[in-house]
Amino acid sequence: MIADPVAFAEQWCEAWNAHDLDALLEHFHDDVVFTSPVARTVFPESGGTCTGMVALRDYWTRGLELVPDLHFTVEEVFAGISAVVIRYRNQRGQRVCEVLVFEGELVREGHGTYLVEDRPA
Repeated sequence: MIADPVAFAEQWCEAWNAHDLDALLEHFHDDVVFTSPVARTVFPESGGTCTGMVALRDYWTRGLELVPDLHFTVEEVFAGISAVVIRYRNQRGQRVCEVLVFEGELVREGHGTYLVEDRPA
């Protein structure tokens, strides 16, 4: 379990709002698996799954290019045994959750989740 889920969420949010991918990616294992319906939209051939640091960096780099005003506001943080869920609002006011599964202090697996009515096609 991560020592301080709230501090992690604050750092996560600050890095996203600064568009600092290096600061974000330092929290992830090199062989991370990340899923998101947005990844499926941005890179259809991925099926929505980014496997490994290079694929995740490529996805988030492209995402920031497509959404230059990207901004998050953390609303709630939930903690489990090895998982943290960050519920936030994005720049469009949509509620989104990031589900992060940790192995030690690094994220092994992540999932971007959206309200059904807001979920990208």
